[in-house]
Amino acid sequence: MTQHAMNNIPNHVAIIMDGNGRWANVRGLPRSMGHRKGVEAVREAVRTAAEAGIGYLTLFAFSSENWSRPESEVSDLMGLLKTFIRRDLDSLHRENVRIRVIGDRTNLRSDILPLLLEAEERTRDNTAITLVIAFNYGSRDEIARAMRSIAGDVAAGLLHPADVSPDLISARLDTAGIPDPDLIIRTSGEERLSNFLLWQAAYAELMFIPDFWPDFTRATFLAALAAYAGRERRFGGVPAATLAVGS
Repeated sequence: MTQHAMNNIPNHVAIIMDGNGRWANVRGLPRSMGHRKGVEAVREAVRTAAEAGIGYLTLFAFSSENWSRPESEVSDLMGLLKTFIRRDLDSLHRENVRIRVIGDRTNLRSDILPLLLEAEERTRDNTAITLVIAFNYGSRDEIARAMRSIAGDVAAGLLHPADVSPDLISARLDTAGIPDPDLIIRTSGEERLSNFLLWQAAYAELMFIPDFWPDFTRATFLAALAAYAGRERRFGGVPAATLAVGS
């Protein structure tokens, strides 16, 4: 990466890891092989993000809609999640990675929830990078749960409707305390957010790349960061260069 790119590293990168199944299909392999290869890409992405100085990396691991996939594929994905946590938690902890899990935790399988809680608790004091795992996550569901929480407080007299603000809503979301993403990347060539961080993505830079997730390498990630560094984020304002010309 150039020095310019190194000086413009996003604090929070979120990735929609898409294309595991298609990666396997074009190679005549079972979809499960694509998911397994995708786990390797996760490991490399976490290492690359930490080395680049990114503060938060959010990975869309399993959406609330993914339960509708074939039972065999869901079972395989759950197995991969368990394997990843059991095998990688020690190394992530040693590398000072903090793990945070977002998504609906109600009615999660009894063999999954304790692992997620253990990963969060064991790494909660780590400071190198926060790895946010979006599991059983859907942004509309997240916002609905936040609204129910606020409505309950209004009904109980703990809040007045006039108190409801964007900051209050943000504080009730699963991502409370996590800065909004600066950059959202989606792999596989699809160009949509698919119910991912809809509230938090209000001013995020969006980047859609053609590579399937298993092909997302360190070089791919660094190229995305370099492209991000070349963008000018205005947050609804006027470009600095325009102001300079008009002054």
